Amino acid sequence: MKRVIQFTINKGKALGVAILFYALSLMVPAKAQDGNAGINEATMRVRSYFTTGTSLMYAIGAILGLVGAVKVYQKWNSGDPDTGKVAAAWFGSCVFLVIVATVLRSFFGL
Repeated sequence: MKRVIQFTINKGKALGVAILFYALSLMVPAKAQDGNAGINEATMRVRSYFTTGTSLMYAIGAILGLVGAVKVYQKWNSGDPDTGKVAAAWFGSCVFLVIVATVLRSFFGL
């Protein structure tokens, strides 16, 4: 047997709640901002963080470069035949990281 849940709403209570919400909406002033001002504020904040983000990308690239150098050195000493592939992959990833930071800087005009 299915149980049916029925909600009964007292019309007087519903009207009272509606009037209460309407009164509250009149008492609380709405604070709106111009759309262009908001977009300009967001652009300014992103541009202020961009230099820090670029420096962080360079630091991550340096750490990855050191880790890659140690990994290539270990492979080279053990006589692994794919040392060249690993070296090229690590070098390429570090170059890509630096190029992305530079291209993004020029793309955003900073």
